[in-house]
Amino acid sequence: MISAGVRGEARPSPDRAGLARRLSVFAAPLAAVSVAVVLASCGARQEPGAPEAAAADRPSILLVTLDTTRADAIGPEADGVDTPAFDALAARGRRFAQAYTTAPETLPAHASMLTGLLPPEHGVHENARRLAGGPPLLAERLAELGYAAAAFVSGFPLDRRFGLARGFGVYDDDLGPGGIERRADATTDRALAWLAAAPAGPLLLWVHYYDPHEPYDPPEPYAGRHPASPYLGEVAFMDAALGRLVAAFEARAADRGARIAVAGDHGEGLGEHGEALHGNLLYQGVARVPLVLAGDGVEPGVVEEPVSVRRLHDTVLAWAGGEGPRTLLRGGAETVVGEAMRPYLQYGWQPQAMAVRGRLKAIRSGGIELYDVLSDPGETDELSGRIALPPELRRALDAYPLPAPASGSASGELLDDEERRKLASLGYAGAAAPSARPALRPDAPSPREMTHLFADLDLGSGLFVRGEYAAAIPVFERVLAADPGNPTALLRLAVAHSTLGHDGLAEAHFDRLEGIDPGSLDLRHYRAMHLLRAGRPDDAAPLFESVLAETPDRLPALEALARIREGQGRLAEAAGLLDRAVALDSAPAPSLVRLGELQMALGDTPAAIAALERARELRGPAFRHHLELGVLYLAARRLDAAREALDRVPPEHPGYPMALFKRAQVAVLLGEDDRDDRIRAAREAADATTRPLIDREKLFRGEPE
Repeated sequence: MISAGVRGEARPSPDRAGLARRLSVFAAPLAAVSVAVVLASCGARQEPGAPEAAAADRPSILLVTLDTTRADAIGPEADGVDTPAFDALAARGRRFAQAYTTAPETLPAHASMLTGLLPPEHGVHENARRLAGGPPLLAERLAELGYAAAAFVSGFPLDRRFGLARGFGVYDDDLGPGGIERRADATTDRALAWLAAAPAGPLLLWVHYYDPHEPYDPPEPYAGRHPASPYLGEVAFMDAALGRLVAAFEARAADRGARIAVAGDHGEGLGEHGEALHGNLLYQGVARVPLVLAGDGVEPGVVEEPVSVRRLHDTVLAWAGGEGPRTLLRGGAETVVGEAMRPYLQYGWQPQAMAVRGRLKAIRSGGIELYDVLSDPGETDELSGRIALPPELRRALDAYPLPAPASGSASGELLDDEERRKLASLGYAGAAAPSARPALRPDAPSPREMTHLFADLDLGSGLFVRGEYAAAIPVFERVLAADPGNPTALLRLAVAHSTLGHDGLAEAHFDRLEGIDPGSLDLRHYRAMHLLRAGRPDDAAPLFESVLAETPDRLPALEALARIREGQGRLAEAAGLLDRAVALDSAPAPSLVRLGELQMALGDTPAAIAALERARELRGPAFRHHLELGVLYLAARRLDAAREALDRVPPEHPGYPMALFKRAQVAVLLGEDDRDDRIRAAREAADATTRPLIDREKLFRGEPE
């Protein structure tokens, strides 16, 4: 991203003069140093005074979510793949043949399952957003009812930074090398290890399997069994892990009884209706998911009426003894609704919502499509011109709201460049440049009419987030040729040209985007980045200020404005901005180093020490700022800590003469036996900065401070 030119690991500069300036406030002889919107969930919250003793009779609950799993790829409907674990659950439990996601992306679908809310209510419409702190999560509610809760997730879109970890005593999102995804067997091993040592009492265990998600790469023997469909090979491998998990859980919960819920979060297009993956359309392949409930007290059977996966929240809450008025087991017809807003948010196309009741499904995407999904599960026979849209479906579609202009944590850019690359490798490249202010273009096409652009949008976005800007440019030019008003293509072309130094072309694309959406927050953000890259920080600053006024936690804007303020000599403002950035950053070590250096320049020794110590803790052996810490410790008269830090400065460090000088001061103050040798070493290695300091240092002449 363009922000890569602003952010990065802070390393010692080879410029000795620059280092000396940073340390100037502490470089004098020691004697002269002066250190101076919450929406309530559908289920009622348990009363705070509920007796804990009731937990003794409550069942342990296993919730398993199957990422990217089509309803016809697992269980009784599956063709060409054996899934005995899911089959067994379906045979002894309640299977829902028409279960639907709320959104065909991982994070918003899971947010609905864990809150009971629709995306317009919980505020998450696509991946790489953060669930705000308001909606209570299922684990929080069960914790109030005496449950010990643990979660084991297998894909980066559910990393804890996105807000689903609240209420879980354990939230295992350690995905190993690369941090992208974890196979089902490894996730199951982690879950079973926790289960074996889990505390007495009722348990909530959520296990998320990610295997059927693209790229499809099943291990043997599943790859060999499904050479023509590695997707189904992934499903079969995941099913084997599910069987092992269910058996262990039921054995552990035998003393109190077990309840089990297994659900898909969304499906996979597999080329149907022009969609290879998911997230862009709302046809059955991505919208309908497997769902089964099993365990003690669950009567077996098949439910044919449409249901929403968001009902899992109330179902599990009711199992745990809470109030879940809209559980999956109470039955009754409902109108199920859902959305696919990525094309609207990213490309300015028509927003999409669906409504399903009985056998009819309606999709609104500019116009209305209507299908009988029981007689026509492939949705090949569009009925809107032949039968009237039922009033229930029309009301549901008319009432479904568009995403509100994003604000606060929901819209801030949460990801650094490496994290964007993680999402890109999983097919979520489009989420790397979110629109914080969605605007429906006057000529907005329906996504179903633009399927020929899906491949280029995914290809161009993947190249873009990997930093292959020259290769991305012709791809996005093809997109613009077919869709001249596409804001993502315009923005990424502008940024790509800016990064490559094509300032005129960058400005032309920024101007063109401004003509389409003059209030775009992203336009202001990336144009400010362009101006900063072009050496015009004073012109960039007002744009960053306007961005932060609307989205105070947009991390790259905070970091960039801090850099500008530092260059303008407004160090206190720069430090305040960096302090905000550190609080938001999942990997704040570089910002902590910069913050520590600013606090040094401001003479705030305790704050500088705190920032650098935290950076050292985070970076471990990669920490390279022992000199700064040693100088600060010496100023604070923490002599033992100063000695340890200064001894870690390597001879090749550009500030090594300063380290020797400060280390000699420490040796004198501590009365070390080798203090004379250290003074001699400091003199021999002295440079233009340290030589006059050594000559004036009273401690080296045996004089008192």
